[in-house]
Amino acid sequence: MLKKAIQYMVISALAFTFLNVFVKSLHNFSVYQIVFFRSLGSLFFTIPFLLKNKISLKGNKKALLVARSVFGLISMTLFFLSLKYIAMGAAVSLRYIAPVFAAFFAVYFLKERVKPIQWLFFILAFSGVLVLKGFDNKLQIEGVVFALISAIFAGLVYITIRKIGSKDHPVVVVNYFMIISAVIGGILSINNWQTPQLNEWLIFLSLGVFGYFGQVYMTKALQLGETSKLAPLKYLEVVFSMLIGLIWFSENYTLFSLLGIGLIISGLLLNLFVKGK
Repeated sequence: MLKKAIQYMVISALAFTFLNVFVKSLHNFSVYQIVFFRSLGSLFFTIPFLLKNKISLKGNKKALLVARSVFGLISMTLFFLSLKYIAMGAAVSLRYIAPVFAAFFAVYFLKERVKPIQWLFFILAFSGVLVLKGFDNKLQIEGVVFALISAIFAGLVYITIRKIGSKDHPVVVVNYFMIISAVIGGILSINNWQTPQLNEWLIFLSLGVFGYFGQVYMTKALQLGETSKLAPLKYLEVVFSMLIGLIWFSENYTLFSLLGIGLIISGLLLNLFVKGK
């Protein structure tokens, strides 16, 4: 079971990595147009699934579903925007600061307790952000800011999903997110719409596929194995993004970039370990 779960997590990390790669390759297009196609592509999977299994598309916690969708839309848009400015590995690392913000929000909104040592690990992760930007002049400040604000809204997504709990099917939650993102992304992209070439159409259409299967295989993995053992594997996305970025986009990382990314991942992995125990 654990071996299968690990395989699923690796597949999920690869799917999300290729999603990042194709988003970055579409840098000439409006970020809203990218959001539109990313969301539209996933709807070809979520809506048939819900209809086939006779699950209501309306959901139960409508206000929370809309809030989760808006937070997710803002986070996704800003993350895609950050990929236009900084290397993929750096952008993905900064986005994964989200659990730190989620912990802050959980203390305030959900009255959850955080162990004192976890705050130490959060500081370690944030020190990685400071090293990443403070000592690497190649990183554009716009990209770092977009990625960090994306992480803040991703933290709000985690909290909202926790509030929804088991009241709604996971695919209903994703479907709400994709519908709202497709509508808003489509409207905002009208003024700057560019008609893609044939090869660009293929890339656009693949965004929803990679995004959907990344989510599906991550969910399957977490259903088979313990979260504390599998969650660290999601950081493979950082490694894959760095490797493909080096090969595909000729991205390069300074020693300080690698140190900063290492501190971020170390702080988050230590937090997962302590939380798991």
